[in-house]
Amino acid sequence: MFPDHAVYIIGDSKTASNNPITQKFNTFFIGLVIDRESHEILEAECSSTIALTSKFVQSIFKGKSMNEPEAVIQEIEERYFGSSQKAIIVAFKNAHIKYTQIIDS
Repeated sequence: MFPDHAVYIIGDSKTASNNPITQKFNTFFIGLVIDRESHEILEAECSSTIALTSKFVQSIFKGKSMNEPEAVIQEIEERYFGSSQKAIIVAFKNAHIKYTQIIDS
């Protein structure tokens, strides 16, 4: 399903205590499958209570480059207006740090 040079990264963050995601999962997670050769995000999924949220988040990330984190964050800020916007950004930054460590090692 994924090429041998793809990696799977999880980024996590906290959400507000009254957020349904916090009540269900305790933490917000985003999973990214990334092509190590092109740095393209092949797939994305997040912990959400509504399936549509995960599909929409996937549409933001899929096809984007991990080499352009500012562009991804800007798109989140311009398109996602759910209560987990900050959590998505923090989780993506966390995933980006992990990805950078893998690529640099």
